[in-house]
Amino acid sequence: MSDSDKLATKIVSTGRDKKYTKGVINPPVYRASTVVFDTMDAMRHAIKHKTDGELFYGRRGTPTHFAFQQAISELEGGAGTSLYPSGAAAISGALLSFLAKGDHLLMVDNVYEPTRDLCDKLLADYGVETTYYNPLIGADIAELIQPNTKVIFLESPGSITMEIQDVPGICAVAKQHDIITMLDNTWASPINCRPFEMGVDISIQAATKYIVGHSDVMIGTATANEQHWPTLRERSYLMGQTTSPDDVYMANRGLRTLGVRLAQHEKNALTVANWLDQRAEVDHLRHPAFETCPGHEFFKRDFSGGNGLFSFVLKQGNLAAVTAFVENMQHFKMGFSWGGYESLILGYFGIDKIRSATGWDNSKPLIRLHIGLENVDDLIADLENAFERYNAVLAKQPTQAK
Repeated sequence: MSDSDKLATKIVSTGRDKKYTKGVINPPVYRASTVVFDTMDAMRHAIKHKTDGELFYGRRGTPTHFAFQQAISELEGGAGTSLYPSGAAAISGALLSFLAKGDHLLMVDNVYEPTRDLCDKLLADYGVETTYYNPLIGADIAELIQPNTKVIFLESPGSITMEIQDVPGICAVAKQHDIITMLDNTWASPINCRPFEMGVDISIQAATKYIVGHSDVMIGTATANEQHWPTLRERSYLMGQTTSPDDVYMANRGLRTLGVRLAQHEKNALTVANWLDQRAEVDHLRHPAFETCPGHEFFKRDFSGGNGLFSFVLKQGNLAAVTAFVENMQHFKMGFSWGGYESLILGYFGIDKIRSATGWDNSKPLIRLHIGLENVDDLIADLENAFERYNAVLAKQPTQAK
């Protein structure tokens, strides 16, 4: 049996222990704030084992939560998983669980923009200093480590510009200096790379995206290794982080089709990307599976598959031309997030404004696509019409907008 076949079975079976399912297929929705006890002994037992998946209080979780936490922990390869009401909450919850006044954080420069805002606005007020680093720095990150460096945060591929990091190389340096590593692993999902095998201490998912898969629930996860799980678990609990059992149920249900959905997203995206690669208007692709994507060699080494999210850079353009491209699409919708069944499109100018350690050539606009589960010929036809609108505007307004 191949590894992919074994993984398919694991996706279906994990987190479905009979103590959670009670004999049905899916773990039911347990809605609870108060948990009641018949005896003092039962209450004392619950208090003693409140971190072991025993019913204690609603914020600690119910069997609905416990089943999903078990599934994510097993798929990610960690010791335990905390749940949060969004991916952003998972990132902030993980960082705040390990950073304190006077600590230094190394943050990848192409990180999800709300994470950058968290560093610059909230963590700075809390006395945490952040240094941004080039996503392609690899083991040279050692040169940026300070005596008070506590955490190195990675995101691979990076947000919007899709650089893939040398995660094992950075983690090896971190281990030498007793520094905690955190990875936003949302692009890979829990199944397309093995963060803990690469040395990561905490792996974070915006489960809102591919795990849920239907653009109708917000939820985040942070999975820790054995060393850091007790701290992450308790401090997230102290910060009041909790999730709705109904949302967790939806995430658990979405998880069961994650493998087949990702495979189709990947297939569709590769077809569209190969078509775009032949377009005269396209400067280069920022798809991890293509050599033109920075860090492509690490994708080949560390990932077992891709998905539907990638970007491409145009050779020229202005705001009017890019606006014409992304507006009036038939199948691609304009909106934030990704990971659902639908195709999405966004046009970017001014990426240099959300970079401080690396530069960006603003003369070349970037388009980010999420390729959904529609017929791929329909998506290509939609993009072909977009190029017609774009070229028509450029013919009249060739000057690059600043």
